[in-house]
Amino acid sequence: MAAPFFSTPFQPYVYQSQQGSVTAFQISGGDVQVLQVMVKSQDKLTAKPGTMCYMSGNMQMDNNYLPENDGGVWQWIFGKSVSSTVFFNPGSDDGYVGIAAPFPGRILPVDLANFGGELLCQTDAFLCSVNDVSVTSTVEPRPRNIEIGSEIILKQKLRGQGMAFLVGGGSVMQKILAPREVITVDAACIVAMTTAINFQLKSPNQVRRAVFGGDNQLTASLTGPGVVFIQSLPFNRLSQRIASRSVAGPSLRDNPKFFIQIVIFFFLAYVMIVSSIILTDV
Repeated sequence: MAAPFFSTPFQPYVYQSQQGSVTAFQISGGDVQVLQVMVKSQDKLTAKPGTMCYMSGNMQMDNNYLPENDGGVWQWIFGKSVSSTVFFNPGSDDGYVGIAAPFPGRILPVDLANFGGELLCQTDAFLCSVNDVSVTSTVEPRPRNIEIGSEIILKQKLRGQGMAFLVGGGSVMQKILAPREVITVDAACIVAMTTAINFQLKSPNQVRRAVFGGDNQLTASLTGPGVVFIQSLPFNRLSQRIASRSVAGPSLRDNPKFFIQIVIFFFLAYVMIVSSIILTDV
């Protein structure tokens, strides 16, 4: 039987840089990769805190508060970091910094100039950037696309003409959507996408999920044109699998559907007892 045909197939992402704007870097490793970036004199590299693996002796490292990053004070109020680690090369010789991926996956070098200078990504996707790249918090303006407490909405926007490095769990594929082409994906599997894509979030039946169980899987309908990066193993899914296989069982507080099932059980038992009493009297 012939292989299925796609007008714009899913394909592995291959980095392509514009001529004259090349940043020297090297990605090593298989499952948990390490990114080494060459930092020229008077240049800087901005990374997430805790991702630095090593650096050359002429580099300076500092944790700075960047007002444009991560939504500012609101992220701090809700317990998230509002600082970024900045690596600066003050000398005349080139330096380098090794950045480690925080979980098993693939590091994606992205030249924002190839994507119109803007890219939406998940909170856990951004790893580091070189020079002219800002990371701002974004909120979906349509209320139907917001779920309180969800970590799988595209909450960050990358802007600029520099290099950004993202990380996706498992294997990462690239899908180039033609105009008016529509695909439906698990929202947690979206690493990043261009801003021209129309994003429609679909929530599952919450009552049915609470009663009969199942993961809180949200699907998203994406309409082209644009480019979307899809990961096979989102970090939240990996952490849930590890937690479910741990020695200590989950607490009842973390399993709210247990209480709903208990209530339904006692309600059905009450109905059966009352029905039997009524039938006996008749």
